Amino acid sequence: MTELKANPAPLGLAGFGITTVLLNLHNAGLFSLGSMILAMGLAYGGLAQIIAGIMEFKKGNTFGLTAFTSYGLFWISLVLLLALPEMGIGKAPEATAMAFYLAMWGLFTLLMFFGTLKTNIALQFVFASLALLFFLLATGEFTGNAFWTRIAGIEGIICGLSAFYLAMAEVLNEALGKTILPICPVKKK
Repeated sequence: MTELKANPAPLGLAGFGITTVLLNLHNAGLFSLGSMILAMGLAYGGLAQIIAGIMEFKKGNTFGLTAFTSYGLFWISLVLLLALPEMGIGKAPEATAMAFYLAMWGLFTLLMFFGTLKTNIALQFVFASLALLFFLLATGEFTGNAFWTRIAGIEGIICGLSAFYLAMAEVLNEALGKTILPICPVKKK
């Protein structure tokens, strides 16, 4: 019996990418934070990435497992941090606490970036731009200066679009059997 296999990475990348773009359109000041972003954070940014991570586990891909499940849980935790206080459960985190939360995610992402160095330029860009995004958001929280959050929003849109691009490149290149959207694999020595 042959086992069917599919690449779960595009699911996780698309969930991450689209949700990141939407949140950062808010951070850039285009619209307020509402249920659309929170729902996307729970469903597509959170649950879809966790599913992709579990599927990466079945493939034996530790990096994919760690990345997708961690960022899926990031989205769920972020939604809870925003929603629980609104429901009267706990206090909203202070700016300094949010800054450290974002900075730790930046550190995690920076270290995960090194795991991309033998993959492709597109994935490297996703992780490098995501690390920068977390550090810019942390700077906005540490300083209380909305300028940094707006800059982070613009950079986050770029980051999210890069993840969405990579997701679509992997889907279309596989489906059509040729390179439609290049991802620039790193040459092996």
